[in-house]
Amino acid sequence: MTSKHTLDRYRRNWEDECNSALLYRALAECDRNPKIAEVYRRLAEVEENHARTWAERLAAAGGAVPPFRPALRSRLLIRLARRFGAELILPALSARETAATGDYGDQPEAAEMQHTERSHARLLRQIGETGRGGLAGSALARLEGRHRSAGGNALRAAVLGASDGLLSNFNLIMGVVGAELSGRAILLTGCAGLLAGAISMALGEWVSVQSSRELYERQISTEREEIATVPEEEVEELVLIYQARGMDEESARLFATKVMSSPERAIETLAREELGVNPDDLGGSAWEAAITSFLLFAVGAVIPVIPFAVLDGRAAVVASAVVSAAGLFLVGGAITLFTGRSLWYSGTRQVLFGLAAATGTFLIGRLAGISLAG
Repeated sequence: MTSKHTLDRYRRNWEDECNSALLYRALAECDRNPKIAEVYRRLAEVEENHARTWAERLAAAGGAVPPFRPALRSRLLIRLARRFGAELILPALSARETAATGDYGDQPEAAEMQHTERSHARLLRQIGETGRGGLAGSALARLEGRHRSAGGNALRAAVLGASDGLLSNFNLIMGVVGAELSGRAILLTGCAGLLAGAISMALGEWVSVQSSRELYERQISTEREEIATVPEEEVEELVLIYQARGMDEESARLFATKVMSSPERAIETLAREELGVNPDDLGGSAWEAAITSFLLFAVGAVIPVIPFAVLDGRAAVVASAVVSAAGLFLVGGAITLFTGRSLWYSGTRQVLFGLAAATGTFLIGRLAGISLAG
């Protein structure tokens, strides 16, 4: 007789595959690139086949296959994709496919599915890195990519930026609360912490992006010189790149030679294929990254400060702790978009860790206040 644990595992796998198929179907509907939309439809078909396999296993083992109800995480991701575009949630989907690869690693019935999920994760990274220009022909044909993983994730950056601001300023405020400073002093400290942290984050982001842009500019300049002086070597580099992606040598050489026939097309192709950078944006605007980082940090950091602007004394402290805990829970819930873990588990864990850290800074502040007073 099949154990309850096995039945639950089959049912959980079935639900995960159904949710993945639903997500891919939604992406196929909202993506305006017909080639990529077709890839999403093919991915959905694979996941639907997986779901049918688990449903059959569940039924054969004597378990009931319940009506499918999309998970909250899936509904949120679909809404984000329809509102902001599929690119926003690709890293979350890639992370979920990678997690599925690990989940299936301990299940002997899922050996073939494990390989497929790993392939899906690579493909999603390929789509995210390639951008709206579409997939390379070989990658589209094989539903696999060998590029580096996508470097950007706007949704993840937003969540983590707000989390940094909330956690750092909440801890700072609880530290000065422990030192028994006046409400006005706590408010000023919180505002100073918000500005200092946001400016620091913005400056760090500006330096990081600007340094990357300067490095890319230098590398592209070097490629331009090499195209002019040693074009044969550049052709060979492109041949190796295309061969690594599955082309035979003759096709790769013909394609590389055609690319190198136009200097401008050659530098654009080499920048994308060899350096992994879009020459049109060089990794994005440093100022845009800095402003975005400032705002995201400030959004989180302002949460524990607001109660001290409208309340006094113990009421302000309690209100700050309550709204900060609520903010921490929301951050933990948002993180489940990438991890696939339970909303309540991730949210509660984030709250407990945040409150534990705040308690520590409160006690340190109390000791420091006693020491200074004595």
